[in-house]
Amino acid sequence: MKIKSALGVLAAISLLGAVAWWLTYTKSFAPNAVFTTLKGERLAINELKGKPVLITFWATDCPSCIEEIPGFIALYQQFNKNGLEIIAVAMPYDPPSRVQTLARDRQLPYAVALDIDGSLVRAFGDVQLTPTTFLIDRQGVIVMHKVGTFDLESLKVLLAQL
Repeated sequence: MKIKSALGVLAAISLLGAVAWWLTYTKSFAPNAVFTTLKGERLAINELKGKPVLITFWATDCPSCIEEIPGFIALYQQFNKNGLEIIAVAMPYDPPSRVQTLARDRQLPYAVALDIDGSLVRAFGDVQLTPTTFLIDRQGVIVMHKVGTFDLESLKVLLAQL
């Protein structure tokens, strides 16, 4: 009986050790991507370390993406003073003129980038669906990857922790 208890404890310790190892070694770091914004600014992920970065892949013909815009504006207004950077990346198939018009008409306060050649889509794991959002912490680790619309309140809690 004592052997079974000892084996059970040993199995539990081994399992906890495996989970701790997995959590430590499976961090997904953001790719070393470079974004060029509609304003001509160059934003490189490695130059944004030390700041939380929210990257959303979107399209002007995506109703969910358009619905998320007020939430991104609210997040930017609340957290930018604490260092948050938001980069909205238009999908490669989105006509640049439509992206520019929407960004201007909606007065987006955050960076908007084009991905004409699809290199950003590929860098972030071949993004296929919009919206797709990534939250990168101050160390460059992807702490959230969400396909579909995000929950504003949950994202606020997560950003407050960063």
